[in-house]
Amino acid sequence: MRKTGWAVSSGIESADVKELHQSDIGPAAQECHDEAIRPGTSSRGIRALKAGLHTAVVLCLVAALIHVVMVFLHVAPSNPVSKRYAAQVNGWVYPLFEQNWRLFAPDPDSANRKILVRTAHTDSDGSVRVTPWFDLAAVDHSAVDHNVFPSHTSQNLLRRAWTSYVETHGGSDTARSERAAMLQTYLRNIAADRVAAHNDGGPFEFIQLRVVTLPVAAPGTPAGNSPPVPTEDRLLPWWKATSHGK
Repeated sequence: MRKTGWAVSSGIESADVKELHQSDIGPAAQECHDEAIRPGTSSRGIRALKAGLHTAVVLCLVAALIHVVMVFLHVAPSNPVSKRYAAQVNGWVYPLFEQNWRLFAPDPDSANRKILVRTAHTDSDGSVRVTPWFDLAAVDHSAVDHNVFPSHTSQNLLRRAWTSYVETHGGSDTARSERAAMLQTYLRNIAADRVAAHNDGGPFEFIQLRVVTLPVAAPGTPAGNSPPVPTEDRLLPWWKATSHGK
């Protein structure tokens, strides 16, 4: 009876052990199979992410290289390469990446300029409404005065747009070259965007600029009650524009 009981109990214990092993091995094997599939999917995603990152880095490096080459050809002395690709170089550099040597030989303005702007809008009844003159230069001056770190935009954007316009147009307001037409559009867009940002949002179809040049007072000159006499009062023609300068 002991042997039988031992055999029976051993059989039960053996069956339990086999079931326990099977129950332990089955889920573990299934989990291992699932884990064997998941790394492949995640690895494909990682490879795609790395490929996209490498492509972005390569594009940035190519763009940086092109920019350096274009700027170098712009500032380098005249040579056969810069002459042959002058149109492409100027199209890349102007007007946002213009380079000059004024850091080493500064050329400060010898006059103060008031750059005024006004707009015109045609109402539904056909009447034309013209706004009063708005001083764009005064807005820039107020942003620079008493500012420890004034922005480059407030200091130079409007001023350089006007001086570049004068350099390419002279005393005429007719664009006689592709660069002159581009700078005319550039100046018009700046003025239109400034007006749209500072007015009540009213629509307008035309825009006009007026530039008043005033002499710089000599050091030590007492401030009088009479305003300085303008050395130039230039009125530009009406340009067609929208509130976003398109």
